[in-house]
Formats: sequence, C-alpha cells, structure tokens
Amino acid sequence: MLRAHVGLNVTDLQASIEFYSKVFDQKPVKIKDDYAKFLPEELALNFTLNVRNEVKGNQVGHFGIQVASLEEVLKHKERLEKLGFFAREEMNTNCCYALQDKFWVTDPEGNEWEFFFTKGDSEDTTSCC
Repeated sequence: MLRAHVGLNVTDLQASIEFYSKVFDQKPVKIKDDYAKFLPEELALNFTLNVRNEVKGNQVGHFGIQVASLEEVLKHKERLEKLGFFAREEMNTNCCYALQDKFWVTDPEGNEWEFFFTKGDSEDTTSCC
C-alpha cells in the first residue's frame, strides 16, 4: 500500500490537534511539543502538524477526502456538524471537470478541506475548487 504524506505548518498545535482529531475521527499516533502525527485508519495518509512561529500565505488551494458515495458525504457532514463545525455544502456542482456532491470545513489556520463524491465526468468546471 502507498500512503501519501502531508506535512502542514501550524501556529497553534493544540487547536489543530483538536480539529484534525475530529475530522479524521481519531487521535494522533504521536504528539511532541512541536509536532503531531496522524495515521488515519480509513485513509492512506501520513499527516503531520509542524509548529512554526508564523505561517504566511497559503501555497495550497485546498485538501480533500474522496469518499465512495453521497451517503458517506452526508454521514461525515452530519458527524462534523454535531461536533460544532460549520459545513458549507455544494451538491450537484461541476468542479474540476467532474460532477460532485461535497461539503467543506476550515481548519484553525484557514485551510479548507472538502469531503466529496464524484458522480461522473463533466466538460464543465464552472464552480471549481
């Protein structure tokens, strides 16, 4: 199995640990004073938080988690809303040349995450990520 790695710079480690523990629905596997590591069981992902004194700009457009069905999109949306997150929903949207159902949440540093289901290809990309 291949596992993608994302190392995210953050200024508030505790707030980010709380956010990602809820998004991934599990706690980090390792926590240090300036670092936390998540290995989400349902994602082939090695995700780390790295404390920096300052984080400027956003070199990343967004992050996403693709799921297998609309039911999964709605399950995760409901789960995160119950935990107090505001979820911005986009259903039947043409994005990145695909017809998708999705919702978005934003982490403490302002990074956006989408949970999405791709229903099919599209030649349109009017409402893109």
